[in-house]
Amino acid sequence: MAQIIKGIKLRLYPNAQQREQLWQMFGNNRFVWNQMLAMAKERYQNNPSSHFVNEYGMNYLLKVLKQEYPFLRESDATSLQVVDHNLAQAFKMLFRHQGGYPRFKSRRSTRQAYTGRSICRVLAKRRVRLPKLGSIRTSKTALLANGKIKCYTVCLEPTGRYYLSLQVAVAAPKHLSKTGKTVGIDVGITDLAISSDGIKYGTFNARWAEKQATKWQSKYAKRKYQAMVAIRQWNHNHKTVKKELSDYRNWQRARQQKARYQAKIANQRKDYLHKLTTSLVKQYDVIVIEDLKTKNLRENHCLAKAIANASWYQFRTMLAYKCAWYGKRLVVVKPNYTSQICSHCGYHSGPKPLQIREWTCPSCGTHHDRDINAAVNILHQGLKAVG
Repeated sequence: MAQIIKGIKLRLYPNAQQREQLWQMFGNNRFVWNQMLAMAKERYQNNPSSHFVNEYGMNYLLKVLKQEYPFLRESDATSLQVVDHNLAQAFKMLFRHQGGYPRFKSRRSTRQAYTGRSICRVLAKRRVRLPKLGSIRTSKTALLANGKIKCYTVCLEPTGRYYLSLQVAVAAPKHLSKTGKTVGIDVGITDLAISSDGIKYGTFNARWAEKQATKWQSKYAKRKYQAMVAIRQWNHNHKTVKKELSDYRNWQRARQQKARYQAKIANQRKDYLHKLTTSLVKQYDVIVIEDLKTKNLRENHCLAKAIANASWYQFRTMLAYKCAWYGKRLVVVKPNYTSQICSHCGYHSGPKPLQIREWTCPSCGTHHDRDINAAVNILHQGLKAVG
């Protein structure tokens, strides 16, 4: 039976002892990363012509580190090997000029995580067994019933909540029945998706949560500034006992509250996109979308926030894997001139400003809605590419 790799995210509820263990394991992974990175930098400075220490060499040095620092044995051994793998991949990307130089990791980072490849087991409906941590309470584990866990990631989010992300090999879902329908989709800002059938799907909107996030962002900035002023005054008057920013809890509470509202917006947006993409995959056999370069479009600062909120890339990603799961077809075409060409006669009317939402073809007299006309042109291009 065919299998797929599926990502499943569960909420973790560790007790006090397990939280201390998790902090130690986060710190161990961060320590190994920083040690290996410092070794690589020092090695290059001493001898620029020396060869880069690959992943195998880092794993060999890991044994020496464990002997020198016994606290590393408190972590899952595979999680430290994953750190070596990630650092080696970061250097490979650097050598290919596809990324910057790896940076040292800080314990003050708002997000902490580690990844392991050891065996995890489901003990009960809301219990799993993780290496070194033992039995830990989680949210519902029904999705893991018939799957094989490949690797796991435990992370502490800026919201102060712990999560367990799993890569699980499960049986491929059954293909949906064919409907014989095809559709072209034009993405936009006011409406997230406009189909060639004339249906418009609105953009996700969470005004109340965005208002709360903005309010707490302002509180966070003010409280952090007040804490910095208090730190300078205290350290100036007390030479022996120094204070740090982490000693002030007021701004940390604001940071956590801000992060929770931001996470709420992201979760609601993801839920909306899941429902929309599933509905489209069920209705149509062939879906044609445009290949937009979101990064280039976001250079327009007037539209950057609206484009980011629309989340076009996530919308396309969800459509891609759901079409693959359920036996449907996704076709991606270039968006060149789709809003300028008449979908009825093919007349090229030239570029138009964004304010013009409707226009009439001077050749055939057909009145067009700008977005629906673009969606029809996208569909025609996709069907021509498919043949």
